[in-house]
Amino acid sequence: MLTDVEIAQSAAMQPISDVAKRIGLEFDDLELYGKYKAKISLDTLQRVEGNPDGKLILVTAINPTPAGEGKTTTMIGLHQALCKMGKNSIAAMREPSLGPCFGIKGGAAGGGYAQVVPMEDINLHFTGDIHAISAANNLIAAMLDNSIQQGNLLQIDVRNITWKRVVDLNDRALRQITIGLGGRLNGVPREDGFDITVASEVMAILCLASDMEDLKERAARMIVAYNTSGQPVTVEDIHATGAVTMLLKDAIKPNIVQTLDNAPVFVHGGPFANIAHGCNSVMATKLALKLGDYAITEAGFGADLGAEKFLDIKCRQAGLNPDAVVVVATVRALKMHGGVAKADLAVENLEALEKGIENLEKHIENITKFGLPSIVAINAFPTDSQAELQLLFDICKKLNVEVAISNVWAQGADGGIDLAEKLLAILETKEPNFKPLYELNTSIQSKIETIAKEIYGASGVTFERKVINKMKQYSEQGLGELPICVAKTQYSLSDQPTLLGRPTDFTIHINDLLPSAGAGFLVAISGSIMRMPGLPKVPAANHMDIDKNGKITGLF
Repeated sequence: MLTDVEIAQSAAMQPISDVAKRIGLEFDDLELYGKYKAKISLDTLQRVEGNPDGKLILVTAINPTPAGEGKTTTMIGLHQALCKMGKNSIAAMREPSLGPCFGIKGGAAGGGYAQVVPMEDINLHFTGDIHAISAANNLIAAMLDNSIQQGNLLQIDVRNITWKRVVDLNDRALRQITIGLGGRLNGVPREDGFDITVASEVMAILCLASDMEDLKERAARMIVAYNTSGQPVTVEDIHATGAVTMLLKDAIKPNIVQTLDNAPVFVHGGPFANIAHGCNSVMATKLALKLGDYAITEAGFGADLGAEKFLDIKCRQAGLNPDAVVVVATVRALKMHGGVAKADLAVENLEALEKGIENLEKHIENITKFGLPSIVAINAFPTDSQAELQLLFDICKKLNVEVAISNVWAQGADGGIDLAEKLLAILETKEPNFKPLYELNTSIQSKIETIAKEIYGASGVTFERKVINKMKQYSEQGLGELPICVAKTQYSLSDQPTLLGRPTDFTIHINDLLPSAGAGFLVAISGSIMRMPGLPKVPAANHMDIDKNGKITGLF
């Protein structure tokens, strides 16, 4: 059996200019990065602004498990299937971070015969967007520390600096550090730390910006510290806005690549959904809507995280109106939610499956709360028994939700035809009535409680004293009407990663609240969230190699 990288390396890619031409992009719209990937000029987005919007389909999933769900693979396969059926479909997805790639998760370009290529390039540096974000973030950090070093005219409280440095790798040793050691010439000593680049607010503003001017305005608003009077200090205050935006002048442009069978894909931006808003860029999504009849996009992790943030943050800010949602699940993962150990997932277990389906049912309910129709995509595995599949179909039927088997990993476009046909039927027969979950003019506390109770199923929410104080402080500073981005574990509907399935009678604990004024939301921290992941005992990087001819192995 071929590995993902071997399948990708055997693909017959077409020049990206040919792929782009089929969706109405001319050669002058492209800024080529070799033969098979390109950026799309900002002038192009203005040129197509008057085009009518296509249908917007969001792909989300159940809470992830070590058994795997294959959300990105399913999204790519669905897109491939629509294109094979002669539909003008365009996919818009996030670009991978090097941290998970070298850690435990691997790349994020799909799998099997539902992949985006050139897979090696996409997973390794790509067009340099994430590195540009790292540079912009770290320039802010350097200018902030320089402002303190050069007399601290802004009266920055060195004990209340919120801006961290970043690197796009998993490096736990950098989580908490001390800087400025070695004498006066080396800066002012203080505690600091690193986040992974995709957790930076710079990534968030890049993905939510509508154009260069909007990006610059968002950069100016980002809060980096507080002064000794408790007032926020922004990027504009340290005179870094212009330079930061300049570093992002190319990164803001969406990237275009292709699937294994040459269908067009925009890959742009990559915030994590457990610590940020988890969606690809607004510009890429809008471009897909303007150029395609069907725009397929994704949101990170389960519907409790990425989908909720896509619908309450991204769609609200960008004026997007989704038409349907695909919820991806596997029999294996549902059995794990039902209490089965990973080693026993190949054994038929209807009782555990029925228990685990409660997790899927909650995510379906959540999508309904936004006024959207949904379809369940079951990412098939050879170990799925007919009895297990039938049980899943029967329960979904009782829930009045369509379900389709997806075999895109093994069969590519052909394995997604059933899902594509059923999705098209939903788009033709079910009218969406999209509405966000909460109103922005309600209190910060009320918005957090609404998400916790309605989306997670919590019985209540507790707030640490400092969070209560911050809610009052941010409201007084004019940030009270921002939407909420909850940072919590992706593995559970609760904030406790071991509570699988559909837990009940649990409380969500909010231990911190951070302003992302540039991105336009407040981050509510729940549970133990690491903004800088660590490497596992055996990192994926251990098995990667490259030969004298430049051929890569071990990348997945």
